[in-house]
Amino acid sequence: MNAKLEIACFNLESALIAQQGGADRIELCDDFSSGGITPNYGTFLAARKLIHIPLFVMIRPRAINFIYTDNEFEQMKKDILYFKKMKADGFVFGILNEDGSVAVDKNKALVELAKPLPCSFHRAFDVSKNLQQNLEDVIACGFKTILTSGLTKAAMDGIENLIELLKQSNNRITIMPGGGVRSSNLELLKSKVETPYYHSSAIVKNDRADLEEVKLLKVKLS
Repeated sequence: MNAKLEIACFNLESALIAQQGGADRIELCDDFSSGGITPNYGTFLAARKLIHIPLFVMIRPRAINFIYTDNEFEQMKKDILYFKKMKADGFVFGILNEDGSVAVDKNKALVELAKPLPCSFHRAFDVSKNLQQNLEDVIACGFKTILTSGLTKAAMDGIENLIELLKQSNNRITIMPGGGVRSSNLELLKSKVETPYYHSSAIVKNDRADLEEVKLLKVKLS
């Protein structure tokens, strides 16, 4: 079975390029320099009219870390309800405690609010140090996917941890490798870490997805 490709898109242009290149799903966000925050409502509405593949929305009120105030948590709730009403296909978020553990109650509340839409726990997972416990906590929250580089900066450096996550998860959740994934290394990554979904921004320069890179990534997954 061919694996699928999710493209992180930091603007509408990238989302259109990803769709044209054959991506299976889009993670829509803003602000490439920060690694992604909640997209502008207008950007989402424009994308929703033009994008016909699954469109997941990042819910992250600000950059820097993944520990949020009560007001920020309330904003995350409001954003989920808005994007859900506007026909998003899923959500991407992650809330941590001060010690780097998964904030189970808050994440679970957002997952419940998003239902029946699926949720992915994003690379906040890689900030944590307790791989085994955090995996169990994310599963307990009801997430369908974890986007992770294996607790490192790039997926290729975290292969051993990714393999461990796959074994421990035992098909209870999708482990989606991301972080520095490009057509130049995807074949090797896939040979080591076999999973249903892989994640890339397909950015070669600037902050736009590259059409040829998206196509190449798809070829490597076929």
